[in-house]
Amino acid sequence: MRQRRLGKNGPIISAIGIGAMSFSNFYGETSESASHQLMTAALDQGVTHIDTANIYGGGVSETVIGTFLAKQGALRNDMFSIASKVGIARDPETGKRYFDNSRSYLIAELDKTLARLQLDAIDLYYIHRRDAETPIEEVTETLLALVKTGKIKSFGFSEIAPASLRRAHAIHHVAAVQSEYSLSVRSPEMGLVQTTRELDTALVAFAPVGRSLLTNNPLTLDAISGMEWLSQNPRFIEPNYSANIKAGEKFRALASDMGLSAAGLAIAWLIHKGEHIIPIPGTRSVAHFLEHCEGAKASLTDADMRVIEDTLPIGWAHGDRYSTGQWVGPENYC
Repeated sequence: MRQRRLGKNGPIISAIGIGAMSFSNFYGETSESASHQLMTAALDQGVTHIDTANIYGGGVSETVIGTFLAKQGALRNDMFSIASKVGIARDPETGKRYFDNSRSYLIAELDKTLARLQLDAIDLYYIHRRDAETPIEEVTETLLALVKTGKIKSFGFSEIAPASLRRAHAIHHVAAVQSEYSLSVRSPEMGLVQTTRELDTALVAFAPVGRSLLTNNPLTLDAISGMEWLSQNPRFIEPNYSANIKAGEKFRALASDMGLSAAGLAIAWLIHKGEHIIPIPGTRSVAHFLEHCEGAKASLTDADMRVIEDTLPIGWAHGDRYSTGQWVGPENYC
């Protein structure tokens, strides 16, 4: 398995990680047992990074990781580099989502995260979404204070603009920025890829297989209808859905010709876009996970990269990556 460094001063980890949103029921029903099987397969493949968040299943994802680690005894602290995220909260009475980056909230939620993970410290703690009322400099100071407690080893931000990264970096090195990045979402190439590389910050790419569009078996409309988030996403609503499935046919054929699954080729393409880029695909299936690993081990030439990008050129996808409601929170910088 290829290796990458998680930020300038971070640990050496596998070139891909596990996006553990799939350990909750976000993309369909799963179980603790299935998630544990996937984590076992990850160790067998040399995958050593797991990314989760306190909001995934209301803590379910973190809890599932914690129960797996608890079974490992003294080894639990050394098996995976663990990242979690904080900053998206829900009103307990109305269920309405809001963002909170206050010092008190981050400290309280970190303690809950560590309890669920059954760990004393985690490698990386992200701000999941920016709270517009709290300057990023202030948030960075809070995160730096948490590093000094020993409860987190580094910190990062999710879905922020390059300009925001520079503001945070002026206070302290930011280990990682997490952003959606794939052959179907190329916007990070308009500043974020370049800025993270310049600042020696890891760019952790979520949804690297296009939420299934870049796989051999994209989710069906029937499956999507039962998923609250995807059923509202413009790329998975007709007529965009059918147009995207059709557009992906040539890519799936290309992957087959190259001896890879479509998901494997999508992962390989991302890994070859930069040494600081770390995809974190999520799946409930060990078989699909092995396709991701296949892509992480593949070697592509410059000619291969050109053919892939000619097959799915920038802007090929139909529909915005988020609906109007889903765009609340991410920083849209271009």
